[in-house]
Amino acid sequence: MASNWFIKYKIYHIPFWMVYSYLLWSLEIGSLADAAHEMFFSVFFAKSFFYTIFPAFAVYFNLYFLIPRYLQKGRYGLYIFILALTIAASSLLIVPGYFVSAWLAGTNAKKMFGLTWSWSSFYNAARTTPLTNTIAAITLGMSIKLTKNWLETQRRHQALEKEKLETELKFLKYQFNPHFLFNSINSIFFLIHKNPDMASASLAKFSELLRHQLYECNDQQIPLDKEIAYLENFIELEKLRQNENLTVSVNMEPVYSPDTGIAPFILMTFVENAFKHVSKEKDHANWISISLELNAGQLHFTVANSTSGNASAEVVNYGGIGLKNVQRRLDLIYPGQYDLDIQNNAGKFEVKLRLRLEELTHKATTQMTEY
Repeated sequence: MASNWFIKYKIYHIPFWMVYSYLLWSLEIGSLADAAHEMFFSVFFAKSFFYTIFPAFAVYFNLYFLIPRYLQKGRYGLYIFILALTIAASSLLIVPGYFVSAWLAGTNAKKMFGLTWSWSSFYNAARTTPLTNTIAAITLGMSIKLTKNWLETQRRHQALEKEKLETELKFLKYQFNPHFLFNSINSIFFLIHKNPDMASASLAKFSELLRHQLYECNDQQIPLDKEIAYLENFIELEKLRQNENLTVSVNMEPVYSPDTGIAPFILMTFVENAFKHVSKEKDHANWISISLELNAGQLHFTVANSTSGNASAEVVNYGGIGLKNVQRRLDLIYPGQYDLDIQNNAGKFEVKLRLRLEELTHKATTQMTEY
C-alpha cells in the first residue's frame, strides 16, 4: 500500500530532485563528502533547499502548463517569452535562500555572501549559479519527458503494429478455412452420387479435416506432423473424387520431430492449387507430384502438376486468395526465412518452397494437447 501511494502521488520526485541537486553541487565543489555535509548537516541546507525546490517548480510549470498550452499548440513566441520569465523568476527566488542560511548562521548575507537587499544585488546573484541551475533543471526535465514520450510512442506503435499483423494473419487464415471446407464439401457431394462407399471413406477424411480446422490450427505454430496428417487426408480426399487418368505421387519423410512447428495451412495451399489447376486431358497423362523432406530444420517442399493450355497462367494471374495469401503469410510469419520459387513452364507448373522451421514453444505444445 505504501509503495502504491509513493508511486500514485509521485513522491519519488522529491528524492530525485534532492539527488540531482546533491550531484550538481558535488560537481561544483569537487567533493561528494563536502557537498553532503553542506546540504544536509550545516546551515547551508536552507540555500540548498531553495536551489532544489524552485528549479523543480520551474520544470513542472514548463512541462505541465507551458508546453501543453503554448508549445504543442504552435504558439512558439509566447511559449519562449513565458519560459524566459519562468527561468528568471526561479533564479531570483533562489537568492533569498542565501539570506536564510546567513540568518541561521547568526550573521547577515552581506558578511557571508556579499549580498544586500537590493535589486542590483539580487540580479547579480541570480544571473550566475541560480540561472545556470534553473536552465540545467529545465533542460533535464524536458529531456526526460521527451524521452519518456518517445518510448511510449514507440511502445504504442509496436503494439499497434503487432495488433495489425495479428489481425491480418487471422483474416488471411480465416480466408483459407472456408475455402478448403467448401472444396471438401464439394468433393463429398460429388462422391455421394458417384460411389457411396467412396463417399463414406471421404466423410471420415473430411471429419479429420474439420477437426484440424476447429481444434488443431488455432495457434500461430502447430506441430509439423499434424499439418502433414491434415495434408495427407486432403490428398486422399482429392484422389477419391479425381478421375482415373490422374496420377498422384506423394513422397514424404515418415518421421518428424514432435517439437518442430510450422504455421498452419502454409503447405496446404500449394497442394490445393495443384489439384484445382491440374490438367484434365483425356488422351494424355495428368499428374501431380508432391515431395517433402526435413533436413536440420530446413524444410524442402515441392509441388508440381501437369497443365494444359493457359491453365498455368491462370494459376498465377487469377489464383485468387490462394497463392497470393500464402506468400503474404510467409512474409509476415517467416520474414527472411523462406525462399519461394514458382516455375510456369510448358505443360508443367511447379512450386518449390524452402523454409527454416523452429521448435515449438512449450506453451504452444501445451495448448495443442488441451483439445
